Amino acid sequence: MLRYLTATALFTALIIVLPCLADEGHHQHELTAEQLGTVHFPTSCSPGVQKDFERGIALLHSFAFDTAEQTFRQVLAKDPSCAMAHWGIAKSKWRWDTDVPRREQGASEVKAGQHLHPPTSRERAYLGAMGKFYAHPKSEKYNRGAAFNHAMEKLILQNPDDHEAQAFYAWSLIDTDDDDHANRKKAAAILEKLFVEEPNHPGVAHYLIHSYDVPGMAELGLPAARRYAQIAPAAPHALHMPSHIFARLGLWQEDIDSNLASIKASRASTMHGDDEGHQFHAMEFLVYAYLQSGREAEARSVIEEVKTLPKMHNMYGADYDPNISAIVEYSAGYVTELHQWKDAVALPLLTKEDDGDSSMTYKARAIGAVHLGDLQTAKQNLQAIDKLHAVLVEQKKPVEAGAVDQDHRIIQAWIDHAEGHNDDALKLLQEIAKKDNGIFAADGDTPAHEMMGDILMEMNRPEPALAEYEAELKVNPNRFNSLYGAGRAAEAANNPSKSASYYQQLVKICAAGNSTRPELMHAHAFLSTIAKTN
Repeated sequence: MLRYLTATALFTALIIVLPCLADEGHHQHELTAEQLGTVHFPTSCSPGVQKDFERGIALLHSFAFDTAEQTFRQVLAKDPSCAMAHWGIAKSKWRWDTDVPRREQGASEVKAGQHLHPPTSRERAYLGAMGKFYAHPKSEKYNRGAAFNHAMEKLILQNPDDHEAQAFYAWSLIDTDDDDHANRKKAAAILEKLFVEEPNHPGVAHYLIHSYDVPGMAELGLPAARRYAQIAPAAPHALHMPSHIFARLGLWQEDIDSNLASIKASRASTMHGDDEGHQFHAMEFLVYAYLQSGREAEARSVIEEVKTLPKMHNMYGADYDPNISAIVEYSAGYVTELHQWKDAVALPLLTKEDDGDSSMTYKARAIGAVHLGDLQTAKQNLQAIDKLHAVLVEQKKPVEAGAVDQDHRIIQAWIDHAEGHNDDALKLLQEIAKKDNGIFAADGDTPAHEMMGDILMEMNRPEPALAEYEAELKVNPNRFNSLYGAGRAAEAANNPSKSASYYQQLVKICAAGNSTRPELMHAHAFLSTIAKTN
């Protein structure tokens, strides 16, 4: 499940854990601007609820949806005439999964706010824009994101000095971005100006990170990434979110530090609602960063720790146990990254046969089997994936079905290669590589350029293999297996200087670990030999 959140809308899936502000003796006034960031959102509501309302806005900007909703309900309890509190509740309903019941609830809140006849045109415009999002709540074809975006664009034209409107509009641009990233760049331009004027605004820093959370743009997000955690230190998501930029740039220690802090903050908080599952996402990044930096023992420790955590039966409004999902993902990622093919084949199926997460286990098993020369086992797991895909299509789960279909193509490529159909194998992977958006989570995925490099090396074609590894490193800097692959390919192509460069980079990123991986041992030995001959 975590894998599909990442695949579909990573940025909207990351819901944070904050203190349970409803608990007796644990009131919301304890969370200050120093803990959540500073926002300015004037309303026509009672002056006595203004700070509470703005606290709700700050929580929204850090995706603390459950806690934000509760805050706006408390505002409404204090001031029943506060139409914008209904807007806040409706906005809090906007999660990664806007299912029909939630959309109907959101639409109901918008209508309740409109029936209070807010006195300002600005407030009416906010409610109207949210109404556009929740229109036709039963429709799965209605483009609610685009409708909201157009409405917010009109709102900021009418209210050019409203920074909150600009921030929410920028977020809607990111949410409706396409492959050329025109909307993402437009959002970044708006947010960069706001960042200068409001350096303590949680949403501005947060959304800037999302603006730049794609290959080729990530370096531009470093200032916001290094600022967001300082702005909202009480929000575990604010502590985790910078790792998106760090991971994209291969800054593994900062990635690790970010997620360790997020996990610590999550566990120090009193969990509230669905938010308590956020730590699993931070651990997903943590395991991956450990594996890239030669810290396999620490990655394994996280996986073992997950097994001891309390079980959950519902997360993010979905009926699934994130513990099991995390174990499946991290375990598949661990054996795949480390090329532990026997362990990959032996992975147990922990999820139901109709659960999309099962595909990760089948894929790891199949790839492991191919590397061990056991094509029968590989094909059996391919058949299991095909059966799972058919079930997901029948259940009308297009996102999960799409991910499973990609797993099918990857396994088929490895089987084609094993059977000598290398052109077919490379063609399958080339189509996937065209959409390579980078990976930085332990979900068992291997980037397509790297897999092509591996296949080309087995075909004794080091020059094109080197090109594939280098293509991957442009998208995933400092990725362990791509660095080592590039070094090996350069070595095989009789380019010792380039090989030494990649091996030096590999050794450097693993300096904080105590890895005994054979790849790292080879890199050390090569560099030692080069040093002796110079």
